Amino acid sequence: MELRQLRSLVTLAENGFSVSRAAEQLHLVQSAVSQHLKQLEDELGTRLFRRQGKRLAGLTPAGEQVVIYARQTLAGAASVAAVGRDQTGPTSGTLRIGATHTQARYVLPPAMRRFAAEFPAVEVQIHQGTPGQLVELVVRDAVDLAICTEALSNEPALEAIHCYRWNRCVIAPLGHPLLAAPAMTLELLCEYPVITYVFGFTGRGNFSTAFARQGLRPRVVLSAADTDVIKTYVREGMGIGIIADLAYEPTLDADLGRRDLSHLFPWEVTKVAYLRDKYLQRFQRRFIDLFQEESAQLNRRGWAGPG
Repeated sequence: MELRQLRSLVTLAENGFSVSRAAEQLHLVQSAVSQHLKQLEDELGTRLFRRQGKRLAGLTPAGEQVVIYARQTLAGAASVAAVGRDQTGPTSGTLRIGATHTQARYVLPPAMRRFAAEFPAVEVQIHQGTPGQLVELVVRDAVDLAICTEALSNEPALEAIHCYRWNRCVIAPLGHPLLAAPAMTLELLCEYPVITYVFGFTGRGNFSTAFARQGLRPRVVLSAADTDVIKTYVREGMGIGIIADLAYEPTLDADLGRRDLSHLFPWEVTKVAYLRDKYLQRFQRRFIDLFQEESAQLNRRGWAGPG
């Protein structure tokens, strides 16, 4: 059994069992991938794939188990190689970060500036997606670190580090009557059309639960994964925006008024996660340190809340 056979198997599974796409990703000809798969089945003495005619349609129960262990084996081999790279020569390589738009746009830049100054020979790749997609990427070792709020806690294969806490604010064009209200309540927010995050992003689950517990249902007229999109449609007059407070920028958003909502909603926790058994190279560990240091700055500016 060879690593290249396991790599072909995992890549095939991640590309919808298309041999052509797997071969393209691996920079091999299709016949080489097919040969790797046949050799693996022959060596194991069992079928790994469900077939429809000549087409691979999925994994057999044995194939599903083999893919799990194949991923672990490839991750272990990558960690072995990383140990060697950490001990020799100048620091170089690639740091793959998975993040939601809010993290990439509003939180990562300060840590990224410091990291680039310390490690100029390291290329940083930012892979954006939903929290669920980011968890899948880090479990597959397609990214080194995942930064998000939802979905990380329930994955036992990941080590998740708490970084900072945040809550929400409401934004509206200057002069909007909501901004002059003596107090913010959930009932008051329900009087206006709302623009906020889609489910699975930036605390939308706890947002909806807070209303439901009071027997209320906000009139959400538009939802988006991108905070800048939410701001755009608030400016168009489609509704009030409920966003992560850290995404309000007083200078750039001077045409929008802001009111704090932290007394209405639970505090959210953003974490950075990585594969529990993955060897982190020195520059990867350093990025986590820098991100935690910058997170402490967020907390000191008041986004962390009580407790």
